[in-house]
Amino acid sequence: MAAPRTIASNAAPAGRRDQTETAGTTRPELHVVKGMRAEGNSVKRGFEQLITWTRTRSTPLLHLVIAVVFLGGCLLGSLTLRTQMVQHSFEANQIESNITRLTQDVEDDQAKLDELEASLPSKAEEMGMVPQKGALTIDLNGYQPSGDDAQ
Repeated sequence: MAAPRTIASNAAPAGRRDQTETAGTTRPELHVVKGMRAEGNSVKRGFEQLITWTRTRSTPLLHLVIAVVFLGGCLLGSLTLRTQMVQHSFEANQIESNITRLTQDVEDDQAKLDELEASLPSKAEEMGMVPQKGALTIDLNGYQPSGDDAQ
């Protein structure tokens, strides 16, 4: 036959509880919660609740103020940095568009100059000029002006 079944429990009568169990647990502090819909100034009420909360905790109010100021400073720094980045991006886009426009103007002017240079011989012939048969060059490296020409 099988062994009889036993039931073990940690339950003890109220008088015989271990003192170390009750010493480690503390009851939370109780406070009155006011009706939130009846009051008109919710920001002031929220600030008052925050002050009350900090007084009941082990963290001093100074630590909370320092943390809020630090987070606010980080937020402002982030917004300032983002604003500067957007401004520089806008300026870079404007400069790029100006460079593109100026490059296009230079290319248009170069095309016009090439067209004028190509039409130069035909315009010269229309004016009665004849092309030169032999090449003539003048070297002015050793040129010394005479006394009469210098004045």
